[in-house]
Amino acid sequence: MAVDLAFVWALILAFAVFAYVVMDGFDLGIGILFPLLKGQRDRDTAMNSVAPVWDGNETWLVLGGGGLMAAFPLAYAILMPALYAPIIIMLFALIFRGVAFEFRWRTVRSKYLWSLSFFGGSVVAALCQGIALGAIVQGIAVADRAYAGGWWDWLTPFSLMTGVALVVGYALLGSTWLIMKTTGELKATATRFAWISGIGTVALIGVVSLWTPLLYPAFWERWFNWPATAFSVWVPMLVTACVALLVQGLRRGYDTQPFLASLGLFLLSYIGLAISLYPNILPPDVSIWRAAAPDDSLLFLLVGAVILIPLILGYTAYSYWVFRGKTDPKAGYH
Repeated sequence: MAVDLAFVWALILAFAVFAYVVMDGFDLGIGILFPLLKGQRDRDTAMNSVAPVWDGNETWLVLGGGGLMAAFPLAYAILMPALYAPIIIMLFALIFRGVAFEFRWRTVRSKYLWSLSFFGGSVVAALCQGIALGAIVQGIAVADRAYAGGWWDWLTPFSLMTGVALVVGYALLGSTWLIMKTTGELKATATRFAWISGIGTVALIGVVSLWTPLLYPAFWERWFNWPATAFSVWVPMLVTACVALLVQGLRRGYDTQPFLASLGLFLLSYIGLAISLYPNILPPDVSIWRAAAPDDSLLFLLVGAVILIPLILGYTAYSYWVFRGKTDPKAGYH
């Protein structure tokens, strides 16, 4: 039985991107919330809650970008010129944020500047990621296997809306992460932010869900024509269930349930995006198979991925296991 290597690599890249979004999402969310936290003690505790894992989370971004270039070179060649501006700004924001994360602990006089830099880098990176996502969903102009659009095609009302939606969604992940990892007044503060960002996230999910099928007739057909409806109808039902679990967890003061419910909202949104796009890797008409590298190359890459990805998952799981539980407010970052 022949294996569809292009489809396998599409699944691998989809997994890598989702892993990055959920793992780097909550520490970007903490950066987004940073100015709203009360005092240096709470800010230090929030930073300490992600200090052992934040840089490892970005491994998935490297895997996603490198995997796209190697496994789907046509998609990479089209996508990069189309999104040079938001991607370059995002990378600079992530670098600046990482520098701020380290330098904030090395100074006293300029600590407020690095705190502001941590906040700014987090917001800009999240906004650019959402804008890039919106630009992809709304479609990339292609002619003769190359990008045929303009410099500013990525900047539209839809892409700006998805950018804001991702910032709010990351704030939800960050606040529910703090609920899980902290106690006392900081947990209470995080709970208030989780209510606000949760309402905003659900509202923006609704806006995106209503807007996306209107972008292309093919999106509408994949959501509302039979037999696709038999599968797509489950997505909003499960979103409703996740919202109910989030509300219940926040009301009852549970530690873990709000974070898991927030992850569920992201996963279901991601599945909804996949329903809209499949079988295209770049809408409106660049399919997975059209963009894929030759099968020999995909097979060679797959051998490396089969070895590398379990290793990444292993050390990531070990890191989270070692640093499980609540964050000690008296602990320092070294």
